[in-house]
Parts: sequence; structure tokens; C-alpha cells
Amino acid sequence: MAAWTASDIPDQSGRTAVVTGANSGLGYVTARELARRGARVILACRSEERGSAAVARMLTEVPGAHVEFGRLDLGDLASVRAFAAAYEETRLDLLINNAGVMALPFRRTVDGFETQFGVNHLGHFALTGLLLPRLLERPGSRIVTVSSGLHALGNIDIHDLNSERSYRRWLAYGRSKTANLLFTHELARRLVASGSDTVAAAAHPGYASTNLQSAGPRMEGRRAAERVAALGNRIFAQSAEAGAVPILYAATAPGVRPDWFTGPRGLGFRGGAGPSWRAAWTRSDVGGERLWAASEGLTGVRFLPLSGGAP
Repeated sequence: MAAWTASDIPDQSGRTAVVTGANSGLGYVTARELARRGARVILACRSEERGSAAVARMLTEVPGAHVEFGRLDLGDLASVRAFAAAYEETRLDLLINNAGVMALPFRRTVDGFETQFGVNHLGHFALTGLLLPRLLERPGSRIVTVSSGLHALGNIDIHDLNSERSYRRWLAYGRSKTANLLFTHELARRLVASGSDTVAAAAHPGYASTNLQSAGPRMEGRRAAERVAALGNRIFAQSAEAGAVPILYAATAPGVRPDWFTGPRGLGFRGGAGPSWRAAWTRSDVGGERLWAASEGLTGVRFLPLSGGAP
């Protein structure tokens, strides 16, 4: 059976997608291919300059594409709320929680959260909750959250979600990616229990060549580490185009089930899209419920009608 590729994406005409971090890398490719198949795509990015440049570039690659920029800083909950409040579309069919940071030196978000946990998980948790009412209105809508095989580096520490007791950049990254999978697991469970046909799934790109690998070393001026990351991208990584395929599969392929985790078939590093291994702790109902409750408390966002209260 031939490997599933971007050319297998079903027609997306009449559908609207929001893709976070769509100005470069996996997010850009994901947004472009959805637009190529007829979707209207909002490129949700922190930088207006880079986001607008991505829109312009995409229009040269896919003439006539329905794409636009939307400002979204996942490290600032006020920005997340503003994006959701300004979202004027009456429909939302696809939410691709793609944006992320990796192995950064210890930093805090505007709201005081450790940056990797705050951006990779809490920002997307809040965004999903605020946009959920529109997703629930659309038959066959999907929420795809991008995790990583490096979630295997560690389970979350529910008592130290912001790594205040100790901070190890790679462990913090792995835990944030575990949080992505636990969030997907709990969201999928709640959606099924509510009777909704909205599917929450997750995906990862394997080892894909993006700017994630070099961002941390560049921030600290670690030039040797930056060169090693660049060399690894050239020698071992697959392209962003290939890395986006599992994300696109989770977002559009027929038959995707709640809580599926899709990644490259080639030992999880590269190759066509298929079911991916995940650590047992990412399927824990107890772990999912505890992270959900903590995330609601930290962000102030509740998922109506999946939980009580108001956003």
C-alpha cells in the first residue's frame, strides 16, 4: 500500500483552519497544504512581520489561496483571549496546535509560567477551550495537537509543572510534550462522553528539519551547539514537508479516531504517516484529569460545555 502523502488530502473547500506557528517550518507547510486543497487558513503567529511575510510567500506558491494572518502569542494569555475574541468566522473546522519552543534556557511567559510548559501546553489549552464552541458547531471538526517522540523523556510532575524546584531544559521539553498528549487524551475522552463527533488527536513529525533545534543555543550564544543542531538537521532530519505529513494525516485523513497519535513509520523518526508509540503515562485518565484541573486553574479557561464555569 502506497504511503499517504499531502496529495491524498481530501478536498477542504468550505472548511476553515487555524494553524498556530504557521509562519515557518511544520506550521507553514501544514497551512500551505490545507490551503492548496481549498481550505481557508488563518496563520496564527506571534510576529506580524513574519506572519504577513508567510502569507505573501504562500500566495506565490498557491495562487488564489484563502489565507490570512492572525496575531497570537501563546506566551501571553491576554493575546490568546484577544485572538479568540477577534475570531470573526462563524465556522472553525480544524484547529492545529502546532507552535512550540524546545530546550530553551529557563524563561517565564508574560503570565509567569515556565516558557516551554506555558507556550507548548497552557497557551494551546487556553486557545482550544476558547475556540471550542465554534468547533463543536461543525460536523467532523478536528483538533490536532503536535507533540513529540521526546515526550518519552519524562512524565509531568503535577506538583512542579513550572519546573520551579529544578530546571533541565530537555526534561522540561519532554514534559511539555507529555502534557500535549495527556491533554489530547483527556479532551478526546470528554468529547466522546459528551456525544460530540469532534475528534481530538495528536501527531508528531519525527526528526524534522526546523528552526526549533537551534533556537535555544542561539538564545544563549552557544555557537557550537547551534552548529551541531544545524549539522544534525542536514544529515539526519527529514524535510519540514515530510515532517508535516503526520500532522496533515491527523487533520484530514478519513477514519482518524479520538486520541490517535500519528507519526513517521520509520522508527518514529522519518517516513510515511502511521500509528506512533507513546508512553503509557500519556494514556492515564487520572493523569489527564489532574493536568486538566491544574490547567483550568492556571489559565482561567474552562471548556464549555465539557466542564462547568465560564471562560
